[in-house]
Amino acid sequence: MASGEEGQRDGRRRARGELESDVLAALWAVGGPATAAMVQEQVPGTAYTTVLTILTRLCNKGLVTRQRAGRSHAYAPVDDKAGLAAAGMHSLLDEGGDRAAVLARFVSDLSAEDEQMLEQLLHGDSSD
Repeated sequence: MASGEEGQRDGRRRARGELESDVLAALWAVGGPATAAMVQEQVPGTAYTTVLTILTRLCNKGLVTRQRAGRSHAYAPVDDKAGLAAAGMHSLLDEGGDRAAVLARFVSDLSAEDEQMLEQLLHGDSSD
């Protein structure tokens, strides 16, 4: 295998979804709409066409928007990192079957600090 082969970094294959996460992180780092070339600069060792493919997939999933920018497109994330994580949690909760059991298990595994934070959020207490 060639050292520059797509999907490999430090001699290992990327985990499923890792490249999409890397591309989203690059978009967040840019802080505004970015072209595929700008994103590629933030994701070392990844071919331009691969970045373009990932951006298209993220668009199709509704995680990224695309607007014409000259002869190319500019991409922007639909949500910030916290919003994406929350959407993923909702999705997992929806797929988990017994919502009460899933939530109970989640809460039982929280640290004392996270449990306190969750309680404050649920009761609208934003004071620290």
